[in-house]
Amino acid sequence: MAGAQLTVADVLNKGIQREIESQRLYSDLRSRVRDDQTKYAFSMLFQQEQRHQQILQQYLSGGFKEGALQIGQVIDYRIAEYLDQPQIKPDMKLPDIFLLAAKREKTANEFYLSLAAVHPAGEIRQLLEKLASEELGHKKTVESLYSEVAFPQTDGG
Repeated sequence: MAGAQLTVADVLNKGIQREIESQRLYSDLRSRVRDDQTKYAFSMLFQQEQRHQQILQQYLSGGFKEGALQIGQVIDYRIAEYLDQPQIKPDMKLPDIFLLAAKREKTANEFYLSLAAVHPAGEIRQLLEKLASEELGHKKTVESLYSEVAFPQTDGG
């Protein structure tokens, strides 16, 4: 599919699917951990990914006008390549899931930056850049949670 032509709608639909997958991931992780603070972090990540999905759906349905690309416009496939990520498997250990989640957040950041770059200056470009920044924040959160799981503190410090 590397040579395939994708439209803005194709890329937005793939982005929506990735946001839904992230929501499932964070919901699942929330149910797997015991620590209330970690549960809260996953709840917040879930809600933020849900908001990202809603923004992409709003764009897809024509909810943005200023700086919007035509939904049928063909764009560079490399933007969509950021959305092709390995799947998380049920038998993976929690630290491995955190690492994969952090990588997914990094590529989500790159996806939004690439999508922003093809938009003219304006509301949508700023929104996509904000989403990119939020995904980088998600990566930092997941990496912090990873370090707590992979390298737990002992009573001795």
